[in-house]
Amino acid sequence: MLIAAKSGITPKPIQIGKTTFVWGDRTYVMGVINATPDSFSGDGILDPARAGELALSQVEAGADLIDIGAESTRPEYDPIDAAEEWKRLERVLMTVRRLIDVPISVDTTKADVARRAFDLGADALNDVSGLRADMDLADVLADSGKPAILMHNHRGRERSADVLNDVRDGLRTSIDLAERAGVLEQQLIVDPGFGFGWGPKPNLEILRRLGELRGFGRPLLLGTSRKSTVGHVIDRSPDERQWGTAATVALAVQSGVDIVRVHDVEEMKQVVQMADAVVRD
Repeated sequence: MLIAAKSGITPKPIQIGKTTFVWGDRTYVMGVINATPDSFSGDGILDPARAGELALSQVEAGADLIDIGAESTRPEYDPIDAAEEWKRLERVLMTVRRLIDVPISVDTTKADVARRAFDLGADALNDVSGLRADMDLADVLADSGKPAILMHNHRGRERSADVLNDVRDGLRTSIDLAERAGVLEQQLIVDPGFGFGWGPKPNLEILRRLGELRGFGRPLLLGTSRKSTVGHVIDRSPDERQWGTAATVALAVQSGVDIVRVHDVEEMKQVVQMADAVVRD
């Protein structure tokens, strides 16, 4: 495995739902379902039946897991409380869970929402706050025994001269929070937070230096899909950014990223397969 040989570190497999994810063999594809009315990419779905159809189509297109969120995290989003988030999420999650066997992660920063989602069949947590938004969430995660994706969110934080140092520091803090609550480190996946508090230049720097984050010894997830930096470079609206996104996905594979979080599953699955054929033995 060329990627593992370059990094010197291959994380142990993680069981997510019914699937064992073996890192280094190939790049996994995470499909996105936004159960929100204000998604930045214009793909929000509040109707459970439509969400179920989208989940099925993403799995058929090759998604290895599905990420469902019910609160927008776009820049300048309007926060909602846990009750409203669960109202949006419950029926969507229930429908999708009934229709698909691949693992489902719940994209939330709230302990109460995560607890309910786990009870309803979610297999993992995807927290864009890295356990910093709700101090009870780490305990809920530990009690559940579920794996988690911890993202570094740099919004509202001071920047140093080196964007990767900031990302590393943030991820270390999140990992420490998880471990202090009793979460096993081998259950954690890390995400540098492309687009969360960074403009185009530092975002491109993160993409350029992704390989440096392999030093954590944890699987690495990246979400560049349709984001504003892609639009800044290619001057396209969110629904026209799939091929700009494809370039970032191919570069992510080259850097050893383990999971790519994408909206356009069919197209990005092909990109991943081709890139894997080149960079992995």
